[in-house]
Order: sequence, then structure tokens, then C-alpha cells
Amino acid sequence: MSYLSVSTWSLHRLLGPLRLTEWDDKSGRHVTKMEAQPEEMSLLELPFEAAKRGYEAVEICHFHFPSQDAEYLTLLRQAFRDAGIAFDTLLLDYGDLTTADPTRWEADLTLIRGWIDAASHAGAKQIRVIAGDAEPADEEAIRQSASRMIELSEYASRVGVRVVSENFHRLTGTAKSCARLLELTGDSIGFITDFGNFKAPSKYAEFGVILPHSVSVHAKAHYDENGFPDELEFRRCLDTMKLAAFNGAIVLIYDGPGDMWEGLDRIRRIVSDYQ
Repeated sequence: MSYLSVSTWSLHRLLGPLRLTEWDDKSGRHVTKMEAQPEEMSLLELPFEAAKRGYEAVEICHFHFPSQDAEYLTLLRQAFRDAGIAFDTLLLDYGDLTTADPTRWEADLTLIRGWIDAASHAGAKQIRVIAGDAEPADEEAIRQSASRMIELSEYASRVGVRVVSENFHRLTGTAKSCARLLELTGDSIGFITDFGNFKAPSKYAEFGVILPHSVSVHAKAHYDENGFPDELEFRRCLDTMKLAAFNGAIVLIYDGPGDMWEGLDRIRRIVSDYQ
């Protein structure tokens, strides 16, 4: 049976500053840029709040972690246990597995492994790793990404975490390139289907290609200036999920204006018809 989850991106105006990772070519190192956001709730309080609102799981973007220290990660793991809710996925929002720069790759590899360790320590089942920023028709880049995904998957499996990827960023910008990556990685990785990351009108058919391989769906609608979803278009996306007999986490994504919990409730009422 599918179950309801929520991403911290849907609550990014409530959880405090974003700690965004970037690569600085000039210095040849990672830099963290802080983006101010209100903090109405701490990350440690989120599991209880999400459970209270009827969610069964949470996905956490890496930039919402205030710390990777073992002590903090232990507290987060315990917060999920106490709330009786699953920490499904740590969404690593940085990394390019297709980079040709050996300095960057070594730095990225170290960073990604560090976040795999953090996912394990905090009790996450899986970590989303971006496949890369090369063009989706670049076969050599897809092969490189697949090889590096397998390497990361082997590392992650030793600490009890599964690597998943997503139709996110340029390399996996088409169903064809996603399918090729999945063909090359076999059972090594899982996948996430995001309704917002393919382009109409072909996206509905493309979803059908990757949904059978997906462990979760990012249920993302188009919103108007008041934060109300385009229900007809959103249902068309959800219909592809139903047609594929999807069985996994339906992760609600709200990034419109106004109260974020209310925005989530608006799409949740639509999604309830598909559970």
C-alpha cells in the first residue's frame, strides 16, 4: 500500500536557515551559503508535528540539517522513534557524478559519503543522490554516473542505507536517460519520480517509464498566485501513478505562497483519492 510522506522542502519557510552547498571553482572546494528563513519549528520537532498531522514518513533535505555531529543525529533518530514515524529519505541536494574535474569528484565523493554516514546515523532508510549535470543524451556521462552510483551504493549498503536517484537535474531530465541509468545500475539503486521535473506534454508518458522503478513519488502540483493547485493537471499526474500500480511513499510537495501546512492540506485532499 502507498503511504503519505512530506518533504522538508514543503516547509522550508518554517525550519530556519537553508545551508546550501556549492562548488567554488576558484578555490577548488565546497562552500556553504546561508539563506535566511524563519524558524517556527526545529527539525527535531518536525517528526512529532508530522505524525500529529497524519503523515507516516518524512524526507529531509540536507540543507535543513543544522549539524552533522553524531550527538545531533542521535537526537534526530530518537525524535523519529518517539514520534512513531519513518525517516524515509535524506535528500542530498548537491553533487555532480558526471563531473570531469578529478579534484571536484574527490571532494564530492567525500562529501556524499559523509552524508551517507549521516543518513545511517540518523536512521534514514535511503539517501537521494543526484545523477549528474551532463546532457541526458551523453552516453559516456550516463555510464560514468552509473559506475559512481554503484560505488556509492556499495559504500551505503555497508552502513544500512540504500542509494536512490531521481528525475532531477540535467542528466536524468528525460525518461530515456533515466531508463538507461537504471539499466546500467540494475538493483543497485532505487528511484524517485518527481511530477515537476519533466516537461509537458510528453511528461505523462515519461512518468510511466520510471514509476515502476520508483520507491517514492514527489507529488508536486502547479500553483497559482494564491497557492491553489491546478487540480486537473495534478490529477493527470496522479493518474499515471495509479496506472503504474505504484506502491510506495507519496511525498507531498508544496512550494507556493501562504501557510505551508494549509498548502499541503489542499493537495492532500486530492491525493487522498489515490491512496
